[in-house]
Amino acid sequence: MRVVFTRVPEGESTVRVFRNDGVVVDLPSYSRKHRIPHDLAHAVTERELRISRGIFGSIAAGALFSNAKVVAGKLRHDSAARSMRILKAHSGELGMAELLGGIMHLAVEHRMVPDAPAQVRRQWGAVSAEPCPFAEADLRRAAATLDRLGHEWGGIAVGGELEFFWPDSLVPPVPPAEKSRVKARTMARR
Repeated sequence: MRVVFTRVPEGESTVRVFRNDGVVVDLPSYSRKHRIPHDLAHAVTERELRISRGIFGSIAAGALFSNAKVVAGKLRHDSAARSMRILKAHSGELGMAELLGGIMHLAVEHRMVPDAPAQVRRQWGAVSAEPCPFAEADLRRAAATLDRLGHEWGGIAVGGELEFFWPDSLVPPVPPAEKSRVKARTMARR
């Protein structure tokens, strides 16, 4: 899946997602007060930490968040129900991705890249009794990648783009639709 971040006036960015199914989705920006787009921080963190059921993996699988706008392509006939199944099944990882992306974003935004793994571990301990499942090297790589792309983003003029690729290996399977109770009862009577 290809994700394109475009710089627009007033420090904003737009995010256009080109899903593998041909659907193109625009996401609103929440970047005005940051030098690095918020959604770029999420995309990098989720990809580098191999979080397939976060924001971008969910979008790749077919989820549409309420703030997303389909701008091209044809949605499946069951796209709304499919999206709801994906979002429900991914709810735990979506929360985790939000936390991790936010921590990485702040660490890189405030030029504290070397401290990012410690920040993640500190915050992780506040939300889970389990040890942080991410290796130090992976956390460092995620922070370094975001820092590098943040510097690249800083050199892009208004109207310029930064392309980001989401690997197919991080597109999770879509949860199956539940069989309707009527159908299940009919099949049981046969």
